[in-house]
Amino acid sequence: MLLSGCSYVSDELWPSLTAADPVGTEPVLRQQIPPSAAEANPQPTLSQPALGSTNFVVPGVTQAQSTGTFVGQKVQQMRGELSQLQQQVTQRNQQLQAIRAGATQNSQRYHGTVAAVSTRLQMGTTPGNPILVSQWTQAQTDLDRMAADVGNLSNLANQVAADSAMSTYLLQSIKSTYSLSGAIDEDHRQLSVLEDETSKTVVLIDRLLGELSSDVARQTNYIGAERTNLTTLSAAIKQGELLGPGLGNRANFYAGAQQFAAADAAAAPFAADGRVPLVVIRFDRADVPYQQALYNAVSQALARKPNAVFDVVAVAAGGTQAQTASNQNQARRNADRVLRSLADMGLPASRVNVSAASTGQTATNEVQVFVR
Repeated sequence: MLLSGCSYVSDELWPSLTAADPVGTEPVLRQQIPPSAAEANPQPTLSQPALGSTNFVVPGVTQAQSTGTFVGQKVQQMRGELSQLQQQVTQRNQQLQAIRAGATQNSQRYHGTVAAVSTRLQMGTTPGNPILVSQWTQAQTDLDRMAADVGNLSNLANQVAADSAMSTYLLQSIKSTYSLSGAIDEDHRQLSVLEDETSKTVVLIDRLLGELSSDVARQTNYIGAERTNLTTLSAAIKQGELLGPGLGNRANFYAGAQQFAAADAAAAPFAADGRVPLVVIRFDRADVPYQQALYNAVSQALARKPNAVFDVVAVAAGGTQAQTASNQNQARRNADRVLRSLADMGLPASRVNVSAASTGQTATNEVQVFVR
């Protein structure tokens, strides 16, 4: 496919996408799979990952008269400590519900703004439309508020962790009190009731801490992905057309995967080793509109191979010695431009390697993108 100076080599890389059968000419029976309910929805809803919905209510503390013994006094003291701890847990729960409500409002406002920008871009608009720029800025502000909500959840989790340590210590103290001498039967009965209520409080605090930890982890990943999407949306606003979701979201990052740092285009000559380029961008005129075709090609490559890395190669046209030097400089600038475009699309720089090549077989400067 040749589109606006950009050729997308699909036949060599994706034979399964072509009309021809790569194995033979025998007819293939295809089973049609109906779309899912989500795929059939004409207006899908974009939202943040679901936050926990539990309302944590403390079990309460049963009051009783002190027996007057030393153990009875200890029971009264620990009962007061449990009551104070449960009051703190109730306050933590109220803070959690308030943060969740605020996060939901910020998310709805953010996604509403992003949806408005995306709809306008899908219809087509002028490059750098100031209305869309203003809406993008508002979306960035809303996303910052959502990031602040994550910080509040993290602080609350630290406070609940301290409550959890306190509840465990209190439960151990109650169990140790059984062995004290000088107690009467009523003291042990009250201790038994207090132990049950403390155990329930320990379980409640552990559940609260677990739900907070899950919320913080999900929201942190979500905010990171949305920042990448906003970067891609910014590039789309500059061009006046929608590219798609951030490429970083299409990739599966493995902890042990080999990392490739972005190199200077003046590095050692590139060796294709028989590989066919994924994309060839011919800079034969000013302002070649290659972004959409480049996005589509890289997006499909990541869909098939999530841990793929890409080689961006600056190919200079031949000529006299002076022409070759000039072409090499221009080819390097073109490669830098393609690299910035990939960054705007959300592809991490660690997934791209930049190099240079010279050939006398091309009449114009090119940038070739290889996948591996």
